[in-house]
Amino acid sequence: MAEQEMHEGGCHCGAVTYRAPVNLEAVMECNCSHCQAKGFILSFVPREQFELVSGEDNLTEYRFNTHKLAHLFCKTCGVQPFAYGTGPDGTEMAAVNVRTTTGVEPGDLKPQHVDGRNF
Repeated sequence: MAEQEMHEGGCHCGAVTYRAPVNLEAVMECNCSHCQAKGFILSFVPREQFELVSGEDNLTEYRFNTHKLAHLFCKTCGVQPFAYGTGPDGTEMAAVNVRTTTGVEPGDLKPQHVDGRNF
């Protein structure tokens, strides 16, 4: 497995920016109603390794279904760069929307498909 590489990214208008170590060889695509509608490709990073660089005051939250993930998006442009949640083992995680990382071409990725529709 490839080593995680530090990536920067953020929302469309630039108000929200982040930095996180993302392993582009271990990304996933979920078919739940939310992820599928938004076209997310996600990489999960321990929350302690995720750095919100700017825009905390410009974030708003959306929760649905089990309400376990705090989907955070920019109040200005509406883009969701990441979500906060807890992994199955209890580890605090950040789910990085890889489509919002700088310099990453989504078409080059090979995401694992997850059947979130039937969780």
